[in-house]
Amino acid sequence: QVQLVESGGGLVQAGGSLRLSCAASGRTLRGYVMGWFRQAPEKEREFVAAVIDSGTLPYADSVKGRFTISRDNAKNTAYLQMNSLNPEDTAVYYCAATPLGRTWYKSQDYDYWGQGTQVTVSS
Repeated sequence: QVQLVESGGGLVQAGGSLRLSCAASGRTLRGYVMGWFRQAPEKEREFVAAVIDSGTLPYADSVKGRFTISRDNAKNTAYLQMNSLNPEDTAVYYCAATPLGRTWYKSQDYDYWGQGTQVTVSS
């Protein structure tokens, strides 16, 4: 069984930056897609970014050029660097993992999820 634990969320002013971390335990996630999703109040969970061992997959248009996903397989950890944050980025951010071959931008195709970390961007 895989456990994912996110950290790094918080309150930041518009234009600021945050770095989220997702630490995995239970098994190595080498060979897995690691993704970040977010869910704002009264909205559906949406794809943000995903990364495989060999590199990143296409970002959501809403975060392209501002967010960067990365992973460190030696630490079994994924990261999401978020720059130029705006109030529309306010949401609970979730880390997720799924084996290669699944549809990486669909939340229903992910097997493992973290508990989420709140990101709030004030104007």
